[in-house]
Amino acid sequence: MSSKLEIVRQNVIDCNKCDLCKTRTNSVPGKGNSKSDVMFVGEAPGRNEDLRGEPFIGVAGRRLSEALEGIGISREDVYITNAVKCRPPNNRAPSKLEKETCQEYIQKEIEIIKPKIICILGNTAFGSILGGSEITKFRGKLGIKNNQLYFITIHPAATIYNQKLIEVFKKDIKKLFDLITELKNGKNVPIDIEFSS
Repeated sequence: MSSKLEIVRQNVIDCNKCDLCKTRTNSVPGKGNSKSDVMFVGEAPGRNEDLRGEPFIGVAGRRLSEALEGIGISREDVYITNAVKCRPPNNRAPSKLEKETCQEYIQKEIEIIKPKIICILGNTAFGSILGGSEITKFRGKLGIKNNQLYFITIHPAATIYNQKLIEVFKKDIKKLFDLITELKNGKNVPIDIEFSS
């Protein structure tokens, strides 16, 4: 892990800028390969993540790992984080203030990793990072904001409640890595949406 990322990680662990610091067990910094071409961003940690201080380690995390393994990618190859770094009580959606407070951490992670594509997982992260909603309309699409590419898909937790979405999610992850391969080979990829700054 790069030393800059280690500083962000420590700042997240020590953070007490909003009230979530009073209710969390652990804050949950991002984890993974600091030189990754892709950065996965979910909404906020759940119960398992809060207990262990690691992102995406519950059932949803397993679904993400399975989708990656299905195309020969290891979790260690990618970087995984959340828009909000502490678990909101009772898994409620993060508040506007909580999202704004954590914004600097996610921005720093992006600056350090410089991913080719940021993969947005689920509607809450879509709203936090790109101001989007109605993820079903946008999933599987590639967007751009401030010269950064974003790929939008469902949250892997959605596949727990709706088994039909497992294949949808796997297909999206495959498409994401196909796009990354094209970018690495110097090809232009079609942009579906431009998000305003």
